[in-house]
Amino acid sequence: MKKGIHPEYKEVKVLMSDGSEFMTRSTVATKDGVYRSEVDSLNHPFYTNSQRLNTKDGMIDKFNKRFAKKD
Repeated sequence: MKKGIHPEYKEVKVLMSDGSEFMTRSTVATKDGVYRSEVDSLNHPFYTNSQRLNTKDGMIDKFNKRFAKKD
């Protein structure tokens, strides 16, 4: 590897939003060597199934109601 062109690769403590923590190595720049995560698998809507899903049926009904032919 060439010298001076790669970011510094160092140990970083990762603090998850649920309070758990672990050590890893990363190139992320931190002031105190700690990366604080705001999102993890315990609070992200994708993993908790609390995300709002748009269904095509509702969109089609809305379209038909809005642009229905007048008799």
